[in-house]
Amino acid sequence: MPGIAGHAILVTGGGSGIGLATAEHLAAEGAHVTICGRTEQKLADATARIGAAATGGATARYVVADVTVEEQVRMAVAATTEPTGRVDGLFACAGGSTHIGSVLTADIAAVRATIDLNLMGSVICVKQGAAAMQAQGDGGAIVLMSSGAGRFPHPHLWAYGVAKAGISFLAETAAEELGPLGIRVNAVAPGIIDDELMSFITAGGPLLDDYIAQMPLARVGTVHDVAAGVRYLIGPESSFVTGETLGIDGGHHLRRGADYSLLFGE
Repeated sequence: MPGIAGHAILVTGGGSGIGLATAEHLAAEGAHVTICGRTEQKLADATARIGAAATGGATARYVVADVTVEEQVRMAVAATTEPTGRVDGLFACAGGSTHIGSVLTADIAAVRATIDLNLMGSVICVKQGAAAMQAQGDGGAIVLMSSGAGRFPHPHLWAYGVAKAGISFLAETAAEELGPLGIRVNAVAPGIIDDELMSFITAGGPLLDDYIAQMPLARVGTVHDVAAGVRYLIGPESSFVTGETLGIDGGHHLRRGADYSLLFGE
């Protein structure tokens, strides 16, 4: 089966963490990779790393773009077409949480920002990426970033979880609509991953202990664990897979969610 050499792929949030690791993985297999994010220096440094990993004439470029701003996402998708005139894949990785705490004391502005970044950012990416793929006439693959927090409750991480649950449902509904166009839409749902976003947990403490206790594979995941899952879903090996959310969480989904109230000594 052919791989992804020569494919043009956009990775949002590609300046660090899972996004960067995935972009490196894709370039190492010969894909032309475009990354986007909000911090130009971080993107420039990441692009150098991606370019160093590239093989077979693959290229790397970046675009400064905020995924909550549709015109900026449209420009990032357009930049992805520069090497080959098309967009074969999109990994909507950008996300994060600006709210942790009880629903009873929720900072609504922080909740709204969390939902906007994660869920609305993904909606915009699906809209713009799928429009470009439709214009090509022969489909493509979109992978969204959900989370274990969106599949089973993690106390005090509910705002992030609500947004990520929406992303999994977005993958299902978009897959249903876009399938006749040959566009596949799937999601990954990582558990605890050792990256910049989760470093305040993976450094150690009661919350990390709680995570480990609830995982059959009792270890912290790596960015490369997730990158491999994204590579499968964005490549031809998964050509008959759409509308799925792939858990990459050491089996955490088989037990209960980590209790984020432990961050507050509750």
